[in-house]
Amino acid sequence: MENNQFSAGLKAGTSIAIGYFPVALTFGLLAKTAGLSIVEATAMSIFVYAGAAQYMSLSLITYGVDPLLIIMNTFVVNIRHFLMTASLNEKMQPAKKWVKAVYAFGITDESFSVLATSKKGKIPTAFAFGVALIAYGSWVIFTGIGHVIGANLPLFLQAAMSIALYAMFIGLLVPSMKGNRKVVMLASLAAVAHCLLYFIGVSTGWSILIATLVSSISIEMVYAKRGKATMVSQKEGA
Repeated sequence: MENNQFSAGLKAGTSIAIGYFPVALTFGLLAKTAGLSIVEATAMSIFVYAGAAQYMSLSLITYGVDPLLIIMNTFVVNIRHFLMTASLNEKMQPAKKWVKAVYAFGITDESFSVLATSKKGKIPTAFAFGVALIAYGSWVIFTGIGHVIGANLPLFLQAAMSIALYAMFIGLLVPSMKGNRKVVMLASLAAVAHCLLYFIGVSTGWSILIATLVSSISIEMVYAKRGKATMVSQKEGA
């Protein structure tokens, strides 16, 4: 029975593995152009396993940011995983804490979506392991392949690929901004805050961290006040 659930998890996670192919491949390629060895790039995917945070770390490494600040920025970017795993825990079958800790490491935005929507009732532990394993394995393997491809590119192309990191961030940001005023406000405020901090002499790592926290907290406070005001007006109208 467990083998069947594990196989079903592998099958359900295949779409994630396919989706990770271009992203992980690009990460490995950019890691090479940023100066990371294949061992360092692959180790980052093995131990960190956080797509957006890994891309962000590459830019911080390129600027020579203090490792502690890179860790702190990664933590802030991935805080959402606390909420995802806490929500998922309510739907999982009972298991020992160390077992939960193992498959929780494999929870990403994509694997969370698959697990949260693919099963009615309690989610079998073996199924969760299958989904997490194929997604994780594909990310690590494609990172290594991307690095090998990057190492065999001509030097002028390797140098030109440095701009692809910024293009990737723009490509991720712009679609989410369409029709979403909140995302536009978050991105705009973070950009302004980062520029101000940068021009007054704050280091890149600290300015990114502070700008991220300031924009997130400020916008959430604005929307929380709007929500309260809407509720009050609705009560008065009733």
